[in-house]
Amino acid sequence: MENYKQLLEKIALAARLGVAELERKIEAKRARLSGLVSKEGAAQIVAAELGINLDRERLKLSELVEGMKRANVKGKILQISPVRSYSRNGRDGKVVNLLIADESSNAKTVLWDTNHIRLVEEGKLNIGDTIEVGNASVRNGELHLSSFGDIKLSKELLGEVVSAKVFASHKIAEAKAGQGLKTRAVIVQVFEPRYFEVCPECGKKANDSECSVHGKISAKKRALLNVVIDDGSESIRSVFFGEHILKLGFSEDEIFSLDLFNAKKDSILGEEMLFSGNVRQNSLYNTMEFSIDEVQQENADELIKELEAKQ
Repeated sequence: MENYKQLLEKIALAARLGVAELERKIEAKRARLSGLVSKEGAAQIVAAELGINLDRERLKLSELVEGMKRANVKGKILQISPVRSYSRNGRDGKVVNLLIADESSNAKTVLWDTNHIRLVEEGKLNIGDTIEVGNASVRNGELHLSSFGDIKLSKELLGEVVSAKVFASHKIAEAKAGQGLKTRAVIVQVFEPRYFEVCPECGKKANDSECSVHGKISAKKRALLNVVIDDGSESIRSVFFGEHILKLGFSEDEIFSLDLFNAKKDSILGEEMLFSGNVRQNSLYNTMEFSIDEVQQENADELIKELEAKQ
């Protein structure tokens, strides 16, 4: 919703309209289309009808909206993942992820084109560089760059950028796939953990103590935990990995022993905590799920201040 509000303000300013009037146009457009498009999609249609071409305009990362097809941004590279190979539907390819940031926010940027990936492989794109990204699509809160997109070094320099992950505070019922979410919620259901192995060298998932990169290894055991949380507006299945499971109150022994886990899990039911992460669409079950990045215990003093501020 924060991104949507910023998009509204940007269109309203360019069109010299009030935000309320613009919202009426957007709702009218959605009504004419029988609600088949999202608010964000309707906003982009209305912008085009008003002669505002968002495709050519450079956006701040905080202004990106899910579903955009030709987003243009500038950002400083904060992280570069290793180049990964994959095989899908009989085709082989490579992919690499960047984390870029500007003064407003940050975003994962996924490169799929071999020419773009070659820039990373040849050391032409490095951490600390400022880059310009063009014609990127926005999916699940990430920028995706295909062969139709563009990426190049920028002569402009960025000063202070947002390096910490950004999560908007709102209710689960308002959450959409691709959005960051921060909400205070209660744990209402806990499932047994699932276990998997990873390579100690590269962290990739291993099968039968064998890594696709490093061969036979002494694999490390990892756990994944599914929990249902409810913030009063709606409930959502949430996924926890590694240290975030510990923040729920489990010890290492309790995570990796089902007997100890089952003896402990009922004690965290009803616990209220602050959860932050990213909402994504589970393609297998066609449902939304919450991938947890941060867990904070409830702070009574902060809660009182928050309630007082709303009065």
